[in-house]
Amino acid sequence: MLTQPKTNTFRPRINLLLAAIAAVGIASCGQPPVEQTQIAADPEPIVELSATGRHGKPVIYQVFTRLFGNTVTTNQPWGTLELNGVGKFNDFTDEALAGIKELGTSHIWYTGVPHHAVIRDYSAYGISLDDPDVVKGRAGSPYAVKDYYSVNPDLAVDPANRLAEFKALIERTHRHDMLVLIDIVPNHVARDYQSLAKPDGVADFGADDDTRVEYARDNNFYYIPGSSFQVPQWPADYQVLGGDAHPAADGQFAETPAKWTGNGARAAQPAFDDWYETVKINFGVQPDGSYDFASLPADYAEKDWQAHYQFWQGKEVPQTWLQFRDITLCWLDFGVDGFRYDMAEMVPVEFWSYLNSHIKQVNPDAFLLAEVYQPDLYRDYIKLGLMDYLYDKVEFYDSLKLVMQGTGPTSALVATQQRMADIEHHMLHFLENHDEQRIASPAFAGDARKGMPAMVVSALISTSPTMLYFGQEVGEPGAEDAGFGKPSRTSIFDYIGVPHHQRWMNGGKFDGGALTADEVALRDFYTRLMQFSASAPALLGDYYELHTENLANNTAYSEQQLAFARYSDAQQLIVVSNFNAEHSSQFELLLPADLIKQWQLADGIHGLAGQLGEGASALRVTNGVGRVNIALPPLGSVVYRVQYQE
Repeated sequence: MLTQPKTNTFRPRINLLLAAIAAVGIASCGQPPVEQTQIAADPEPIVELSATGRHGKPVIYQVFTRLFGNTVTTNQPWGTLELNGVGKFNDFTDEALAGIKELGTSHIWYTGVPHHAVIRDYSAYGISLDDPDVVKGRAGSPYAVKDYYSVNPDLAVDPANRLAEFKALIERTHRHDMLVLIDIVPNHVARDYQSLAKPDGVADFGADDDTRVEYARDNNFYYIPGSSFQVPQWPADYQVLGGDAHPAADGQFAETPAKWTGNGARAAQPAFDDWYETVKINFGVQPDGSYDFASLPADYAEKDWQAHYQFWQGKEVPQTWLQFRDITLCWLDFGVDGFRYDMAEMVPVEFWSYLNSHIKQVNPDAFLLAEVYQPDLYRDYIKLGLMDYLYDKVEFYDSLKLVMQGTGPTSALVATQQRMADIEHHMLHFLENHDEQRIASPAFAGDARKGMPAMVVSALISTSPTMLYFGQEVGEPGAEDAGFGKPSRTSIFDYIGVPHHQRWMNGGKFDGGALTADEVALRDFYTRLMQFSASAPALLGDYYELHTENLANNTAYSEQQLAFARYSDAQQLIVVSNFNAEHSSQFELLLPADLIKQWQLADGIHGLAGQLGEGASALRVTNGVGRVNIALPPLGSVVYRVQYQE
């Protein structure tokens, strides 16, 4: 059973760190790499952040940090920060955080916090200029990290004080009983990585590389000796910065020898659809795919993080491993409570065993979420890589998206749940994130209401956490042509406003005062559902699918409905959703004798209490078989709790 996550209190360097902020505007929160045996001492005890009384599942609220607080509505394609605006750490006021907490949120994933390449002049703060020929958009991709020991200066009211402003945001978030996640992107960094804030004795990625060779175990990057980097051949419909003049937009970027590109492309001139703004990190994987480090024995899939931690003691590992260990421990020291790992599958699972066991040694309750898209790797990255959670994208989300679009059967969701039964607790569910199309966009479902039955199913079908993306709860359609970012997804590359979300912000009041009636109703639905998900003990209990039997024996039940039960000793729930957007659905739901026996329900009438405001109903048990009359409007759902016997 999940317990309330705890915040990390192992922060011996915080006072020194904050003292340095005033001097340089940023501060190191790590120490030079040391041998593994030097950090084996027991950490200081970890204490509870707060007593929230949560009984249900974690709810992660992802915010794209630079967009969340932006109130400017200009939205000109390729617009500058001055024209289109930008959100700040300080925009996450107590009122804003209370509004996020209202959605049942336990963790906020602040996306885009580490300092990444951005087309804006911060040279007055000692920051080197970035070249638009190797930056996507004007505001830059958050996954082209330039300095892992600092934060994006765009996000600070005073860029010189940016780390202190982020520290204050962490503390505000904790006061609202929520924990903080940030991105770590081990697979690649910005083409021009330069850390202004690195601790004394720590070298930048690549600074000590032997650039004469394609590969060396302790090089941070892979090289193409004898070749210089060339910017991609731009498509006919693309112009850097939308064609705006810029002194560095000259089709050139100095890099000799050329490095491999972030997605593994080995050409000196990557393609436009490669991750050309980044360079791939070397984790000790040779160009032929063989490993230059110790293999993790297969039986470690059944061992805990303490055993993994001990396995790596005394073993030589690539230099990159040590550097990312120090980066993540730095942020734990600073107050961050966990990480979302970008494209984890592109980094060997042994590294994750090493990194995550070292993180758990410092904070056993650190929340570790990874992006993995290959189902055949899921179990390795959970069991050998020690990931707490993975995106359930390719299995559950992809099947659910087809159901929402009216082109897939709900039986696919039942099959997916069965396939994932052994790891379902570790598979994070979501309907939106920064990579996916907005539900309300025409390219996805064209109507935010089609997310309502899907959200009920996604949030309640398993013991896994649920993630919301900011603006989802008010039907944001991602309709803006932002520049590099195009409609259907809210741009992660540009300065842009998020109109539906801005109506909830209501000029900084964060009270929803400018929302339409439909948007108010949608947010109310999300609030009720996610609060229930965050508090219902049955959702950490057992699952029983009701779909197959009702599909076979109930002519009014179809592949556009989905029914299942969730239960624990404290609570028994019946969940039914109708994905038909045009027609209501009425039928008698059958509850098999096996489930009725498990629930120990005698023949008779048992009261059902609606959990999402749908009123009461009744469960009739005759000869050990249960029946419930179900009436659902288009896109409607019911969640009933078995309450009493009449």
